[in-house]
Amino acid sequence: MDYELSPEHQLLRERFRAFADEVVAPRATEIDRSGQFPWDIINAAAEIGLLGVPIPEEYGGVGADNLAFALLIEELARVCGSTALTVEAHTGLVCVPLMLFGNDEQKQRFLVPLAQGKMLGAFGLTEPQAGSDAGATRTTAVRDGDEFVINGQKVFTTSGSIAGVIIVTAVTDPEAGRRGISNIIVEAGTPGMSFGQDQEKMGLHGSVTSQVYFHDCRVPAANLLGRPGDGFKQFLQVLDGGRIAIGGMAVGLGQAALDAARSYALEREQFGQPIANFQGVSFMLADMATTLEAARWLVYRAAWLKDQGQRVTTEAAMAKLFASESAERICRDAIQVHGGYGYTREYPVERFYRDVRLTQIGEGTSEILRLVIARQILGQG
Repeated sequence: MDYELSPEHQLLRERFRAFADEVVAPRATEIDRSGQFPWDIINAAAEIGLLGVPIPEEYGGVGADNLAFALLIEELARVCGSTALTVEAHTGLVCVPLMLFGNDEQKQRFLVPLAQGKMLGAFGLTEPQAGSDAGATRTTAVRDGDEFVINGQKVFTTSGSIAGVIIVTAVTDPEAGRRGISNIIVEAGTPGMSFGQDQEKMGLHGSVTSQVYFHDCRVPAANLLGRPGDGFKQFLQVLDGGRIAIGGMAVGLGQAALDAARSYALEREQFGQPIANFQGVSFMLADMATTLEAARWLVYRAAWLKDQGQRVTTEAAMAKLFASESAERICRDAIQVHGGYGYTREYPVERFYRDVRLTQIGEGTSEILRLVIARQILGQG
C-alpha cells in the first residue's frame, strides 16, 4: 500500500496551489463581500486548463484523473469556496456527463468549448418539489417531431443564469416512473428558457445560484444526452464523482480553518503566553488536524478507486459524509479558537464556516448519504 501521491499528482497539486495562492486568494474576501461573480478568475483558470482537468485532451481537457480533480477542488476551496464550487459544478456535473454519455457530435459541439473554458456549464436537477427525491422530477419534455418541448422549473442551479449550456433533467415518459426521466442539453438563449432572481445564500456569495424556468422551450431532439429514460441512472453515476469532489471542497475549507486557527493560536497571547500553550486550545487543534487527515484520505481513496474503474457509490458517500461533517466541526472550532474575533469579518474563519455548510447539503444531504451507505452495507442497494 502506498499512501504517497505520485510525482505527477504532486506536480499537479503544486500547480493548483500556486494558482489558488497567487490568483484566487487575493480576491477571496472581496468576492465574498461583493457577491460578484469572479469572471477574471474563471477566465484565468480556463487559460491554464483548470476547467477541464479530468476531461481527455482530445475534447479540450487536461487528461488527468479523478484524484487530480479532487486535488484541484481542495486547493481552490482552501482559499475560496465560491471558486471551488463553480469549477466543481462546471466540470463534474456538466463536462463529465457529456464525456460519459454524449455522442461524438455533442462532445465536439458542447464538451470541447466547455472543457476549454470558453463557456460555463450548469446542471438543472433540483426542483421545488424534487430535492433529495430527484425521481420526483416534474419538469417535462414532450417529443414534437424533431424537437422536445420543455416545461417546468429548476432551483439551486449553480451558474445557471451565466451558463452557456444547461443539462436539464426532464420527464420524457410519464408512465415509466424514474425510467422515464431523460437528460437534455439546453443552450443559453433558447426561447422559452428564463431565469428568476439569483438566490441569496448564507455563504458562497461568489457562486451564482439560479432559478430556471421553461415555458414551451423547444430544443432539438438531437440534444438528448444518451438514450431516452437513462437520465436517472446517468445522474446517479455522475453524483458519485460529484460527491468525491464536494468531499475535496470540504477538506480544502477545513484546511483553511485549521491553518487560520493554528496561526492565531500561536500569535494571540492571554495570561502572558500564546493561547496555543493552553491544553484546551492545543487539544482542539489536535482533534481538528486528526479528523481532517482522516477526511482527506477517505476522499483520496474514493477518487483512486474510481480511477481504477470500480463502482464507488458507498465510498463516495462515506467520503463526502465524513469530510463535510468533519470540516464543519473544524470551521466551528476555528471560530472558537479566535474567540470574539472569530465571529467578526476581521478574520476569514467566519467565511469558511458559512461556505462549508453547503457541503452537507449539495449533491446529497448527510441524511441521504447515510441512507445510501446503509442500503449498500445491508445489501439493499
